[in-house]
Amino acid sequence: MNTIRTAMLLAAMTALFMGVGFLIGGTGGMMIAFLFAAGTNLFSYWNADKMVLSMNRAVEVDERNAPEYYAIVQAMAKQAGLPMPKTYLIDNPQPNAFATGRNPQNAAVAASTGLLQALTPEEVAAVMAHELAHVQHRDTLTMTIVATFAGAISMLGNFAFFFSGNRDNNPFGFVGVLAAMIVAPFAAMVVQMAVSRTREYEADRRGAEICGHPLWLASALDKIARGAERIRNPDAERNPATAHLFIINPLHGERMDSLFSTHPATENRIAALQAMAQQMQGETQAAPRQASTPRQADQPRPSGPWGEAAQPEQPAEPAKPKSNPWGRNPTGPKGRWS
Repeated sequence: MNTIRTAMLLAAMTALFMGVGFLIGGTGGMMIAFLFAAGTNLFSYWNADKMVLSMNRAVEVDERNAPEYYAIVQAMAKQAGLPMPKTYLIDNPQPNAFATGRNPQNAAVAASTGLLQALTPEEVAAVMAHELAHVQHRDTLTMTIVATFAGAISMLGNFAFFFSGNRDNNPFGFVGVLAAMIVAPFAAMVVQMAVSRTREYEADRRGAEICGHPLWLASALDKIARGAERIRNPDAERNPATAHLFIINPLHGERMDSLFSTHPATENRIAALQAMAQQMQGETQAAPRQASTPRQADQPRPSGPWGEAAQPEQPAEPAKPKSNPWGRNPTGPKGRWS
């Protein structure tokens, strides 16, 4: 199903790209746009993840320079049954995170320094579980290709000025150029229409299952949403077509892009997670009453990322805080986790 959805999305974006080319340069412009779209498709498949990481100036980290952050991603990947993704850190005070990559074997997750500073380790684990849910559902390929295509369409619209003088090849004249220029600002809206909001709800649900605690993710979403409202993300503002990749929309409220939200309302997502937590709690309370049934007794109990729920009779001693729990930020900012 995801393969069909991705193919349909690429066809729609290619048609839009060719339409913009026709408005600018007629048949010749449409053919050039088609060739450019075909090249963009191939390039996006192999390099869109690298482009998105570069746009956000993400730096790869490992267990040496970010030990606890890396360990959390590693634990969540193991819990989800996924290969260990590449782990990146973004030097940005706005709390946020995203995943990218064409498949689980070539996936990457990225978190901002602001997220690691604002959230508890449990909340960070829930956020990483959400991003790994996108990887598991193979949403990352679709999202990264859409981001690259939308950026290319915006660029083509900006080039309309340079082609506006050639009226011979443009059957619509200045009206066609103007239409192409109007299409570009709404490229982000096309992205938002193509990438369903239900994908975020599904990633929330699966992420809560991976970490074992829906309320961890609910608390994290609340903190990230409040932080995103207060703190600007200049890199995301320069590349609004990538906004749908993040767990919470990173764009500031005064931008036109906010009129066409890429994400469901945070309050609705939190409410869904709270309902999920109540359901899980009800199932947990009902289980002891059926413990005498051999089939129920043999079933494994749910476990969190560190296994507390699986072994309640032996609660783990809280680890002593380390002097540098998240590891030194390779990009250099100073903070309470640096």
